[in-house]
Amino acid sequence: MADGPAPAPAPTLTSAAPGERLLSLDVLRGVAVMAILLANLPGFALPDPAYSNPIAWGGRRPIDIAMWFLTESFVNGRMRGLFSLLFGASTLLVIQRADAAGWNGASFHLRRMAVLFVLGLVHLTFIWTGDILAHYALVGIVALAFVGLTPRALCWTAMGFAALSMAFGALDCLGLFVAAARNTPQMASLWDSYQLAFGTPPAASLAPEIAAMRGPWAMATAFRLENNGNPLIDLIQIGPDTLSAMLLGIAAFKSGFLTGDWPRAAYRRWAAMGLGLTIPVYAAMALGIMASGYDVRAVTLVELLLNVPFRLIGTIGYAALILLLMRPGGWWTVRIAAAGRMAFTNYIATSLLMTAVFYGHGLGQFARWNRAELYILAPLMWGLMMLWSQPWLARFGHGPLERLWRLASRGAVGRAG
Repeated sequence: MADGPAPAPAPTLTSAAPGERLLSLDVLRGVAVMAILLANLPGFALPDPAYSNPIAWGGRRPIDIAMWFLTESFVNGRMRGLFSLLFGASTLLVIQRADAAGWNGASFHLRRMAVLFVLGLVHLTFIWTGDILAHYALVGIVALAFVGLTPRALCWTAMGFAALSMAFGALDCLGLFVAAARNTPQMASLWDSYQLAFGTPPAASLAPEIAAMRGPWAMATAFRLENNGNPLIDLIQIGPDTLSAMLLGIAAFKSGFLTGDWPRAAYRRWAAMGLGLTIPVYAAMALGIMASGYDVRAVTLVELLLNVPFRLIGTIGYAALILLLMRPGGWWTVRIAAAGRMAFTNYIATSLLMTAVFYGHGLGQFARWNRAELYILAPLMWGLMMLWSQPWLARFGHGPLERLWRLASRGAVGRAG
């Protein structure tokens, strides 16, 4: 290791030999890690309910509402869906290559998920409450049971889990609608809990979160420890939704969709259909929320139930569009692919930099910016990703966290190999 790693093999667009990079996956991952910041910025900078409800905090100016509307219409859920899709594809790829190297691919995958779960818990507890890595690790373990299915069977199974997610969402929405009467202490408490998640709670109820995030790091960490969700409960509540996208990713990888092997006409059809259908639907759902006066029931209905099927279709549409637009060897493609090869590092680096701006251990700007102002930071972070990722890879071969994950996962197998 003192001499540095061997140079990374050149990325290829389609099916790769062992050790080669798949350019299509790297580019898709790069777009996802950059674009998901658009969805996550309110989570870094504003109290929790503002993530889904723009009038909970962050300003009611037309420009603030417009930025929420654009994010809902073009981004919400689909960049996370793209991450989940790629996680599923990478799961299969890692297992295949481990088996080809003479290891036990399933065992190697489980070790990777164990390491990722620990790293995700560190991120969740000590950096940012919006972590998705621990959840992905748990869902990734479940996904292992399905990797042997055919693409068609995987697609049907993915739709089944999406339907299960919708069923859970329907039960949640039913509970909220019943609780609207608030005629018992239990119903009133349930209503208030939904207001804290998706509604417009009184400012006083948000004061503890604001004080904690503006306070010292130890205070923010204590708040996260007290209020973080349980990854095991999340596995039940949102796991079916995540798993549906991962299984769709495995199917898309097996079929050649994610490796760029389909005819360009097929990608054009999927891009036109997926985005032509879902962007207007997401815009209509956002307009419905606005027409309701941002009522917690409308927000919850959209977030937990109505957008589930359209999220999957929109994710496939965006994947098709990105694969159409990438140009092997082009400056943008090379830089975005490098950001994708370091998606893990760039994801955590984004959390570190954004919390340094908004939390008390940094500039302490939490809940001080209007929503529209937050998006100034997105192109700055994208520029950093594209500027530093390729030179780092040229020098070291892997991102720092990718190397840590790889070495911790390989363990004795890596030393034996």
